[in-house]
Amino acid sequence: MELKGKTAFVTGGAKRVGRSISLRLARGGANVVVNYRSSIKEAESLLEEITKLGSKAIALQGDVSIAADVSKMVSAAARQFGSIDILINNAAIYPKTPFDKLTEHDWDTTLDTNLKGPFLCSKAVGDLMLKGSGGKIINIADWAGIRPYLDYMPYCVSKAGVIALTKALAITLAPKVQVNCIAPGPIMLPDDLSEEERNEVFAKTPLKRVGAPEDIAETVAFLVQGSDFITGAVIPVDGGRLIA
Repeated sequence: MELKGKTAFVTGGAKRVGRSISLRLARGGANVVVNYRSSIKEAESLLEEITKLGSKAIALQGDVSIAADVSKMVSAAARQFGSIDILINNAAIYPKTPFDKLTEHDWDTTLDTNLKGPFLCSKAVGDLMLKGSGGKIINIADWAGIRPYLDYMPYCVSKAGVIALTKALAITLAPKVQVNCIAPGPIMLPDDLSEEERNEVFAKTPLKRVGAPEDIAETVAFLVQGSDFITGAVIPVDGGRLIA
């Protein structure tokens, strides 16, 4: 798919990895719909950057775990740009939830944002893509969805669900829509990690370093532009962590 002139909807697109993805797609000439839940200042700043790149962008506030919000945002984006050609399901939360303190609220909140959200967005945008000329959906999962780790059970389960959702959507929406998944490894480490814990992450990663948000953004660009014959794939971008 040629990026120039296409419209991309990026959930959680105002900060961190989402911001890098939004900017990368804008540099390729795409219109960008930046979804945010509470990061209005970051969203407004990002719109200015995208405009300087010569692309068009709008910011839409909404909670991806609420169907009414998703419907409202998708309708607004389609009215503004005529279609949505690319959906990046990036919005997620990452709460530390030790098992002895894990609550039903922790479970529901994490699964709602990280798994229900991508489903709701994929359903709303996928319906438009099927009625139109097709498109591409890219889900941002995590290597923890393949190899879970301690104290983040709801998060790991939610990301495993995103991987399964990717494969189910790929079958369901073919052949007009290609659906793929990126499974980042150590990209942006939690702020509360000690120096010892950080060094342990480096030691266990074959490339002996963490990645950058741009590594994910470039993988997104490849899946959008590089080939129209990839669907249902899960691509680790993890410095080799899964094979260590």
